[in-house]
Amino acid sequence: MTSTQAETDRSQLGTLSVLAWIGDPSEGHDMPYLLAYPLGDGPQGPQGSEGAARGLLADMGLRIGDVVEDGTANPHKFQVKVVLADNQIALTLPGLNVTCTAPDEWVEAARESGRAYFLFSTRSWPEAVPGKPVTEEALREFAGDEAVLNDCAHCLVTVQSLQK
Repeated sequence: MTSTQAETDRSQLGTLSVLAWIGDPSEGHDMPYLLAYPLGDGPQGPQGSEGAARGLLADMGLRIGDVVEDGTANPHKFQVKVVLADNQIALTLPGLNVTCTAPDEWVEAARESGRAYFLFSTRSWPEAVPGKPVTEEALREFAGDEAVLNDCAHCLVTVQSLQK
């Protein structure tokens, strides 16, 4: 894929949103999760957004499916960057920057472990628009769907923290 094609693909992505959550610590699930997903509102709709997401992941060398890439082994060379400042998460990918607000328990877990489990879904989730709360049930339905998980890139990433 040429860089011109990659730029064209990114223009088809539409809105990329990010959501942060944590498992239930009382059940031993204290991993902070970060999910990036297109809303499907690009010029060619959900199909164009999915194609652009797949192209972006391929450009980054990230595989889609059940392989977990370990970006913590060499975080300076890994193309997914996560920076935490207070409760604000900044996700940086080649040519893209996305932010979201993290719940306190996510911040605590990320600061303790220094890492997060990042998923980049190629599937659109138009119901989960920025600024509108996502219910646990809706999150479970989307992020727990096996078909959605199979259409994600999965990465363990280092969480850098900006202290004031």
